[in-house]
Parts: sequence; structure tokens; C-alpha cells
Amino acid sequence: MKNKMPIEKKKKILRYARRTGIVVLTLLVSLVIALYCIMLVLAKGPSPTARDLFVRSVMETSAAKFLARMYFSEDEINEILNTGGDEGIQSDPGLIQIPEKNDGKRPPFGTFETAGPGGEETGGTTPDPGPTEDDTVEVIDIKGPTYDGKMILVHDPARVKVGLLPAYGDGYSGKTLREFIAETGALGGINAGGFYDPNGGGSGAIPDGIVIRDGKIAWGSAGSTYRCVIGFDANHVMHVGNMTGQAALDAGIVDGLSFSTGPVLIVNGVPETTKRKLGGGLNPRTAIGQCADGTVLLLVINGRQANSIGATYDDLCAIMAEYGAVNAANLDGGSSSLMIYKGETLTTSSYLFGERKLPDTFLIMP
Repeated sequence: MKNKMPIEKKKKILRYARRTGIVVLTLLVSLVIALYCIMLVLAKGPSPTARDLFVRSVMETSAAKFLARMYFSEDEINEILNTGGDEGIQSDPGLIQIPEKNDGKRPPFGTFETAGPGGEETGGTTPDPGPTEDDTVEVIDIKGPTYDGKMILVHDPARVKVGLLPAYGDGYSGKTLREFIAETGALGGINAGGFYDPNGGGSGAIPDGIVIRDGKIAWGSAGSTYRCVIGFDANHVMHVGNMTGQAALDAGIVDGLSFSTGPVLIVNGVPETTKRKLGGGLNPRTAIGQCADGTVLLLVINGRQANSIGATYDDLCAIMAEYGAVNAANLDGGSSSLMIYKGETLTTSSYLFGERKLPDTFLIMP
């Protein structure tokens, strides 16, 4: 016959369980109230800068847009997000002069102003790191007041390829960056364009803009206008701009894509921040640029971490200008942002479930 637990002991256990439950519930409620109050101060407090940063940061996510909508109407949100003034942008390929003969040596580097950990000008020059295993590719650390990340400088632009899916649309699936790299034999790469992603559950196979493969439109249409188009022509010159599909083909883009959110960062050597504030919240970021000698700049900024909250569009523009980009554009960020090189994941993904499935990538070939 089994021993039965004394009634008094059962009552004592139940009392402890109830008390523990009340304490846990009280802590959770207190935490929710504290978070709500913090967001209320950010949203409705005396600082318009903090308000705008809060709205832009959460509205750039797939799942947290509701936080801004708790405090603001759609008209108020749109007014905060709208920076305007980027119509009719298109780069001039004649400003990029790629050496006819690539002898495998890194072109002269070190003439650009460098910045300290807080982004302040130091007045120095980028030091020559000396011989490397692969002298046409450099990997450098990027640091700022609210972020850290990595930049890959590919001095031979012929090595940068656009990684695309075989087909796009419903019923298809995107690929992770690692899968793109493995299937193409690339050494590494970064994520690229955006995609339809309702509540963070997109398949990665429905791009949010145009896709060009082998000089033909693989997704989108010739008559539609697309924001933040990025692509390479047959001479490995990168084009950026807001243009129709036909204009992209007429410009000679062989392989390319777009990111509908944008923005274009630098056009024809002029940072867009000299005309207006680009805005954006503090989030993980990915961007691409090209210098006058053809060097391609691949940039990924970590975000949503204790040691790296993230960067704004203005931050990206400043970084690209610092490293000599003649043309540069923002790519898909957030949980899609990722950089892999030679089998090593160089940046930290903010995606909770590993790596996101993507519609396209920029790859570094052997």
C-alpha cells in the first residue's frame, strides 16, 4: 500500500506554489509596465530625435512594427519615415576606371581619412596591412559609437558576382547565404535584396523589387520604376539608382537586383547626406559600394546586440564615403544581414532561427 502525502504537507506545497506564481506574475507585469513606460518616454517624450529613432528602428523590423502603432497613427508614422528627395538618381559609369590589366596585386590603398572608435576624424591614413594570403581581398573591422561590423574590400571587381535563385515566385524557396556560397563555389559573400516577408515568415523567393539575370528581367517588369537598383555591367562597373526596369537594361546591367526600401547612399561621388538626412533607425545593416578604381566594398553592421545596437543610413553613408566609394547603396538589413568569408561567419545574425532564406546575394568568387 502506497504512502499518502500528509494533507498538511500538500497544503504547504500549494501555498509555496501560489506564492511563487504571484511573485513571478508580479515581476512580469512590472517588466511589461516598465518597458511600456520606457517606450512611452521615447515616443511621446521631449526629444523628437529619440522619437524618430524609435519609430524608424521598429518600423524597419518584420515583427515589431506594432510598437510604433501603439503610440502613433499611420499618418504620423509616414511623416516620420518620409525623408523624400531621392527621385531621379542614377550613377554615371564613366566615373569608375578599372585597370585594364589585373596583375593580382592590390592597388594603392591608404589615402582615405580614418575614423576613431567614436567616428571622429583622426586625420591619419589607413595603414598598409602588408602581404596577405589573397592580396585582392581585405577584411577590416568597422566600429562606431553604436555599432561594430566588418567590411570586405574586393580590389578585383570581376570577382564579385550576383547570386540569384533559379526561379522566383510562389511555390519556390530562397536559399541561405551559406547555401549560395556552397552551390557556386564562392569564397564568401553578403545578403543583398529584400523580399516579401509578412510577419517575418517569408520564403525568400518573392523579391520586393526587380531582379536581372544575364541582361534579362527575371523578376519585375520593364515599365515599372524601382527604388535602389544595384547591378553590374559587363565591364564589372556597379550601377546604382532609382530607375525603371528598361532603364536598368539600357544602362547595361547584366546581373542586378533592388531593395525597395533603399536608400541609395552615394551617387557619382556625392553622399546623399549632403542633400538631406537619410534617417533610418539603429538596426543591423548591409550595404555595397564601389570605388573609382573598381574596388567593391561589402559592408555588414551587427545590430540588436548589447555591444552593437546597430547603425542608421547616415552611418552607412559616412562609412562608405570614408573608404572612397563613388557609388553606394543600402541593402536588406535586420535579420537578413550576414557576412561569411572562407567558411567563417564574420558577423552575428540577429535572426533567432539560424540563417534567413534569401532571394539573392553578392558573392566573392575565387
